[in-house]
Parts: sequence; C-alpha cells; structure tokens
Amino acid sequence: MSIKYFTLHQLGWRPGYSHHLTLQDFEAGYPARVVGVHRSGLSVLSARGASTVSLLHGSATGVEPAVTVGDWLLIEMDAPRVLRVLERYSLIVRIAAGSEHRMQAIAANLDTLFVVTSCNDDFNLSRLERYLAVAFEAGVEPVIVLTKADLCADVGAYLDAVRSIAPTIGFMAIDATSATASGLLAPWLADGQTVAFVGSSGVGKSTLANTLVGDSTQATGGIREDDARGRHTTTAREMFVLPGGAWVIDTPGMRELRVGAIEAGMGAVFDDIETLAAQCRFHDCRHDGDRGCAVESAIAGGQLDGRRLVNYRKLQREAANAVRTTRERREQDRHYGLLNRTAQRLQREKKGRDY
Repeated sequence: MSIKYFTLHQLGWRPGYSHHLTLQDFEAGYPARVVGVHRSGLSVLSARGASTVSLLHGSATGVEPAVTVGDWLLIEMDAPRVLRVLERYSLIVRIAAGSEHRMQAIAANLDTLFVVTSCNDDFNLSRLERYLAVAFEAGVEPVIVLTKADLCADVGAYLDAVRSIAPTIGFMAIDATSATASGLLAPWLADGQTVAFVGSSGVGKSTLANTLVGDSTQATGGIREDDARGRHTTTAREMFVLPGGAWVIDTPGMRELRVGAIEAGMGAVFDDIETLAAQCRFHDCRHDGDRGCAVESAIAGGQLDGRRLVNYRKLQREAANAVRTTRERREQDRHYGLLNRTAQRLQREKKGRDY
C-alpha cells in the first residue's frame, strides 16, 4: 500500500466513536487506526499520515483480547504512545492455539466477513457453519464466497449446499483470478468499509485479495493436488486499501477455528434446530433417544439433516468448554494475584523488622 493521507471517514471512522471521547480526550490525543501489528509496535494510519506507535506496558490501554488490526486508538498528541483503545463495534475472535484457552483477536471493527471456501475437496458445510456462528456472534455480516468455480464442473451443487444451511445470507461462486470478482463483491466494498477474509489455506483468499487490489500485494502459494489443500501464504494480519476505498484485512489461513462463547451466533446459524427443540416434549431434551423429541423426528422424516445436529452439539460443547476454562483461568489469575500481593506484603514486613 502506498503511503498517503486519509481522512477519518476514508479510514472507516463512524460518528459513534466520537460519543466515547471527551473534549479532554481530543486535546490529549488524536484517533488513528491499526493497519498492522508487529513485535516492534503497531502500524497506524491517521489524518496525520502513517506512523508506528507503542502500547504502554501495564497501562489502561490493555484490553482483552489484545489490540489487533482494525482497532481504533487514541494516540498521545506529542508522543507515539497509545492513550486508549476505542470501543469496538465488532470483533472477530477465536480461542488461540495452545492449552491456555486465551481469546485471540483476528480483526476489529469489521463491516463484512467474507467466508471463503472452494469448489473442491476443501468444501465443508460444518466448517462454514462454524465461521458463520463466529461472524453472527461478532455482529458482522457474513458473505460466503466459493472460489475455483472456473475449475468445477458442477458449481450448482455447491451453491445448493450453501443455500441449505444459509438461505438468507449472501453467497456466490467466483473465479478469484478474474476481474469480474471485483464487480460481484462491489456491494460490500464501498468507500470506508472494512472487510476480512477467513477460510482454510489454499482456498484463494490471498489470490482474491490480489485481484481486488490489482497487484500482488499478498504472496500466494500452490495447491497440493493430492488433497486440494494449500500452503500457508499469509503470515501476518495487515490491513490495506482497495482502489475503491474499502479496507481489507487478509488473515492467515486457519485449519481450525476454535470457538469461544457464541450463544447468539449459534442461535442465528442453527435457528431451525432451536425452533424444533422448543417443540420437544421435555424442555431438557437431549435429542438423543428422548421420548417426544421433535428434532430427531424431523431428522427421521427428512426435514433436518442429521449432520447439522452433530455439528450443533459439537459447537455447543466447544463453547461451553471455552466459557468454563475462561472462568477457571480468571479465578486462577485472581488466586495467583492474591498470593503475590500477600508475599510482597510479608516481604515488606520482614524488611521493616530487620531495620
């Protein structure tokens, strides 16, 4: 992305942000948007231009999850330091890899999440439902994009499958290398809008981003013919502007999206199951051999795909486990904090007695 000056509107500023800032805030700092997160600091753009700023360790700017691409910050007027993080109107998060079960921010203040899959062996309805639940939970409009349509003999079958799980949201099949892709996605790429791409490695996220921006901004990799999966090609989360003025966050490929608390998102994606569940004979029906189960009756009658119930249960378990482990981690942190404060107090008392 060439360095240039942008107005706040062009950067995606919303009038609602000003409601969270006081006159003193504007006297002390100015708003800027995070376009890159690096070990050395945060790359930001503002009406002043491009700069690199740092978060003050232990300051009030600390948020959970941590600052990510797309965030709006208040930057100190006379120093490259962050005063605070402005309230997010949307945030895509996942459970980070590892055993700590910490929430990891992927992209902030999004208008649209393009869920990218391809018309080949990568296509997986259960994975799409997972992404959709995360998008709905975050309050972001999801749009399903099927790539490699030019290499598929029966695109209609893939479109019908998507329609079966998401009849009310936008979806389309495209050739990510064709200029026509820009026209198909244009309704979501207006000036100042912010979008992100999520999906498995090799489905064409970076290729599509290149087509939209008109150059090879993102590195692309090939596909392994044996399993249609691709190599990871995007290694950092960065935000760049398209010729039409929209902003794109291209995230690293994710084989697995571990979900957190997504109750609202689950309700939006699996509304058919939850509607049926309300008709079960018992309010605590487990949909597993219970008498009078409307959900199992619908599966037996062909009105509901049994795969959806299996995935619904799986995501429910993951979400419940994420909530539980987060609560346990917070309690553990509180306990360790108490022990640490007690140890410091005893040490101070001991030093006092020594004197």
